[in-house]
Amino acid sequence: MPIQVKQLEYIYYPKTPFEYHALKGIDLTFQDKKFTAIIGHTGCGKSTLAQHFNALLRPTKGEVNVNDYVITPKSKIKHLKQLRKVVGMVFQFPEYQLFEETVFKDIAFGPKNFGNKEEDLKEKVIEVLKMVGLDESYLDKSPFDLSGGQKRRVAIAGILAMDPDILVLDEPTAGLDPQGSRDMMQLFKDINAKGKTIIMISHDMDSVLANCDEMVILKEGQVVTQDAPNKVFTNDALLKELGINAPEVIKFARTLQENGLNIDLESIRDIDTLIEAIAKARRGE
Repeated sequence: MPIQVKQLEYIYYPKTPFEYHALKGIDLTFQDKKFTAIIGHTGCGKSTLAQHFNALLRPTKGEVNVNDYVITPKSKIKHLKQLRKVVGMVFQFPEYQLFEETVFKDIAFGPKNFGNKEEDLKEKVIEVLKMVGLDESYLDKSPFDLSGGQKRRVAIAGILAMDPDILVLDEPTAGLDPQGSRDMMQLFKDINAKGKTIIMISHDMDSVLANCDEMVILKEGQVVTQDAPNKVFTNDALLKELGINAPEVIKFARTLQENGLNIDLESIRDIDTLIEAIAKARRGE
């Protein structure tokens, strides 16, 4: 089932001098098995919204429906532990959450606490290690001896080991080099292709364009638009109004278009599709 957000409002520190109205009447639907990005300037409410999906935050007003769970200001959610198995949260710099002495123990911690049998744990850990591009040779290593990118993969494997239906990512490529970022995004595309719903908070517009089916733009705690990335990023008036830069590949394609090349901007998602568009334009198609 999709995640449905209905008239969601959230206020930090209500009735104090520090009161801050972070979300203001949010109405959204996040479709099953889609890869959706949430974007917007710092402070617009992206992380606050995401933390409602597994009840890390409870609404001040409104509700959030996730599968059979209804999260409201007054609801006492039964089986909250189970909800947090349905929705896996990968926070920014998840490698900071590593704490066990071996990679195996760190990844096994979640499923073990959800009641997985000891004899099944190793098989599960190896399975998710392979999903994140690592092999069995890492099982007995200390996670603290790994590179930054490897640590992040182990941390993500720990979330995947609980087999969530929905994966929520908060700036998953933050701090990674360009190749590391591309590898990480390919990992999430592969996970999405296997049927998991992915919701990603991001400031990387090129990654959003290349990988996401849909995007939500927030501004000052409200939804501005929800649409396909290629439609949003070719809407110059909207981008200018919001102060959002188009992805570099769209900027370059627009420059070619302004210089006489008849390019369909909405067909462009990445370098490969730009090359295809240029070839079609040269052939007069």
